[in-house]
Amino acid sequence: MAYIFVHGLGQNASSWQKTIEYIDMDTQQVVSPDLFSLLEGSKVDYHNLYHHFFDYCESFNGPVQLCGLSLGAILSLNYAINRPEKVNSLILVAAQYTMPRFLLSVQNGIFQILPNSMFQKMGLPKKDVIQLTSSMKKLDFSRQLSDISCPTLILCGEKDKPNRKAAEQLSSLINGAKLEIIKQAGHEANVDNPEGLAEIIKIFWNQTASSPF
Repeated sequence: MAYIFVHGLGQNASSWQKTIEYIDMDTQQVVSPDLFSLLEGSKVDYHNLYHHFFDYCESFNGPVQLCGLSLGAILSLNYAINRPEKVNSLILVAAQYTMPRFLLSVQNGIFQILPNSMFQKMGLPKKDVIQLTSSMKKLDFSRQLSDISCPTLILCGEKDKPNRKAAEQLSSLINGAKLEIIKQAGHEANVDNPEGLAEIIKIFWNQTASSPF
């Protein structure tokens, strides 16, 4: 059983390190891929990124447990819809299921005026970040949420106001999904409060059939 932690835009694989350490899963197959390394020189857009993420998840024998934040949550949600038989459980942190086009446009406008140095930690140049977010504007999984059949946990930082409504809606639209608010955390809960996030994840996995503890 593979436990896959998927980082958000503006993060990298190491963003999950402290959360994983607090969960303490020494005997488990725990991985956190660097999403943009998966692209291997392909054009940077959502379609290509998802294609490579799909192949990455498929490379593991047996079912997977997915835990994604923001962009990572969108990719994880997409995969769980396409491969319900492969996903044993799903954790979505700061997720959107239909993209807020206006906010993405505003965000890209801000990106345009930021210096290139601000994008170095993402592992992508500024033009590729803008290209990626622009390619996501038409994403809408509203009609496919009922295809998700695995245990699902929806999480949102208590300070993450822009994603609170989507989190509440996801918890009601996905059959059996649970919603929890992460205290002392904003959008990047795995950075803001990794210990609190880890505790919530451990409780959820202990309540599912395939507990790692």
